Amino acid sequence: MLYDGHYWNRYDYRYTDCLPPHFILRKNSSGTFRPLHPTICRRGALFMARERDIALLETVKAYIALTKPRIIELLLVAAIPAMLQADRGHVHVGLILLTLFGGWMGAAAAHTFNMVMDYDIDQKMRRTRRRPLARNQVSRRAAAIFGTILMIASFLWLWLLCNSLLAAVFILITIAFYIFVYTLWLKRRTDQNVIWGGAAGCMPVMVGWAVITDNNPEITGLAHWWQAFILFLLIFFWTPPHTWALGLRYKEDYKAAGVPMMPVVKPAIVVSKRIIYYTAATVITTLLLVPYAGWIYLIGSVGAGAWFLWGAIDLHRHVKTGGKIKPMKLFFMSNNYLSIVCVALSLDAVLGLQTVSSMF
Repeated sequence: MLYDGHYWNRYDYRYTDCLPPHFILRKNSSGTFRPLHPTICRRGALFMARERDIALLETVKAYIALTKPRIIELLLVAAIPAMLQADRGHVHVGLILLTLFGGWMGAAAAHTFNMVMDYDIDQKMRRTRRRPLARNQVSRRAAAIFGTILMIASFLWLWLLCNSLLAAVFILITIAFYIFVYTLWLKRRTDQNVIWGGAAGCMPVMVGWAVITDNNPEITGLAHWWQAFILFLLIFFWTPPHTWALGLRYKEDYKAAGVPMMPVVKPAIVVSKRIIYYTAATVITTLLLVPYAGWIYLIGSVGAGAWFLWGAIDLHRHVKTGGKIKPMKLFFMSNNYLSIVCVALSLDAVLGLQTVSSMF
């Protein structure tokens, strides 16, 4: 640990640059420091160098954890099929990679600010108490600076390197909405928090679509954006059942933190019913995109949709009969469902298959 310009270890040794190389000072009973034997000093120097390396690695891991990488992966998965569908039959690999990195920085900034604002909540919840700010691995000020740098970098990256000012503006809107509307307002005040707050998670679709349209002058008209809006609604309706399943599992955590999640303020039977409603809305929304896609997406969306809806109904059945419920089963099922739909649409768009609407 760095203290007053010197490195201290747990045994009250201090490394100093004032003496010849590898000398370490040790505190004696009178409180003063005296040099140790050079051999001992070399071993101590190696020990402290290893300690510094470990501390640096832990700090890097803490900053990575601030970005919530697992959630970012899921968000970016939705951006890829949107970019491929926006220009069916053409794969802009370089542009996609640039957009994913710019989008990653934007999402990382939003999640970092979220942890800064939710510092008090994260300390109370078992699921989140090991997050960097809750464990004081990173200060709130340092995290806020980190988030600001990521936000600015994301905006400039999407604007200048991806050639899309619209995508860059979408990123700023997403971050502002996620922090000020969801984190500071909806999350702490209403059980409708994830319904409306989930709109922020839909924006990667719009960002990806904007990049493709801004770089392709042949794509014009608001009618083309209708497909992007369908994909937006897909993520919007998918978010509540996905999050409420997690809420059922960690109900006591949210209750202890004072977060009015739906499973906290409503009986489980009410929550499971609403999960069915939003799951059905998700499946129906995926079908709205069928006319603009081919047979791969048709089969994938129908098959995965039936499977996801069955999972929601099965959860409600167990809640209704008083049996043992497994909400995390539906949680992971929702992740897999979204992945299947996105992969099916991506393959369909890459191959440039004949669309269903053109078959009739």
